[in-house]
Amino acid sequence: MEGLFVSAHANARMNQRGIRGEVVEVLFAYGRRERSSGADVYFMDRAARQRVRGAIGAKAYARLEKGLDAYLVVSNDGTLITTAKRLRRFRR
Repeated sequence: MEGLFVSAHANARMNQRGIRGEVVEVLFAYGRRERSSGADVYFMDRAARQRVRGAIGAKAYARLEKGLDAYLVVSNDGTLITTAKRLRRFRR
């Protein structure tokens, strides 16, 4: 994953939760970023999903779509702290 250092904890969580590396790359590159509790949280909203579909094509998007219901927590120094699957909407 280019531009993103993955911590041992995040790697373990990715394996436990079945979140593939290519999904993490797409979330980091195209996902919406919001600040929460001193870290950046990346997730997919409707606009981000449309950007991804336009950038990678409908066929590749269809392959990744189910996995995009996840989020990333990235520290200030660019380290991926953890990943998880979204079970409900984010509160703002």
